[in-house]
Amino acid sequence: MIELLRAGPLTTVQDLGRRGWAHLGVPHSGALDQPALIAANLLVGNPPGTAGLEITLIGCRLRTLTRVTLAVTGATAEVTVDGVPVGTGVAVTVPPGGVVRIGPASAGVRSYLALAGGVAAEPVLGSRSTDTLSGLGPAPLRDGDAVVIADPPWPDRSATATGRGPAARRGPAARGMGPSGPAATTGPAGTGGTGAVALRLWPGPRRHWFTTDAQRLLCTREYTVGMLSNRIGSRLAGPALARAVAGELPSEGIVCGAVQVPADGQPLIFLADHPTTGGYPVVGVVDPADLPAVAQLRPGATVRFTAVGPWN
Repeated sequence: MIELLRAGPLTTVQDLGRRGWAHLGVPHSGALDQPALIAANLLVGNPPGTAGLEITLIGCRLRTLTRVTLAVTGATAEVTVDGVPVGTGVAVTVPPGGVVRIGPASAGVRSYLALAGGVAAEPVLGSRSTDTLSGLGPAPLRDGDAVVIADPPWPDRSATATGRGPAARRGPAARGMGPSGPAATTGPAGTGGTGAVALRLWPGPRRHWFTTDAQRLLCTREYTVGMLSNRIGSRLAGPALARAVAGELPSEGIVCGAVQVPADGQPLIFLADHPTTGGYPVVGVVDPADLPAVAQLRPGATVRFTAVGPWN
């Protein structure tokens, strides 16, 4: 078990989400940066989809009430155990009473904490994920909350068994692993040499509701991530997209990565806690492989869409 001494602005339980329930109006949810959660789980010997903690921007501080093996991935942040730096991308075994601090993110937004055995929250529709839109799953964690850990999947034979302090080990998943956000060295999303994060954009079902000039602007100009971005979506600011069709659109299905354009012409990228239907037109869909980069974009960051697929 661990105790949250300081939970931070938004720390939630996340796994890989609820698949197959969108037809009943249930969002997918799950970790926004899934490769980061998977890497953290592999480091501590968990199956990839084991539930861990998603920690937002400011970080958190916790105390271990039992001996715990853990790993932190995702955003670039300082991680310490009893004041001693241990780093990210490494499995660390912490003795009972150890205080773990995950500091503010210096690059990226979301850190992922995996615990050997995983978080033992009650699953809802097959997932332990917190859904901030529908309220399904565990409530966001607060100061003083206790997190119960399931039985670890492998025996702990680390040096901490003799009480000599935290022991660290690196596994295959940690080699060469940096933050999975904008500064990542792996993955298809990059800066394209302009300082903006390049996101591949597939044509959306309502792209023809926008003028040809609007479609060109979307894929040639830069957009800035707004302050109101969250787990539901990343709001962008930039050239407004003019409509070619002025009518109203009945609600229709929405997928993760959909770029919807409200009446003000400013696009937003829907993320894991997105609604399953929406009434504004979807001009494009971000390639799923680029969504982890979107999850790590801070307010003020810039993006540039690159058109792929049949836009004509």
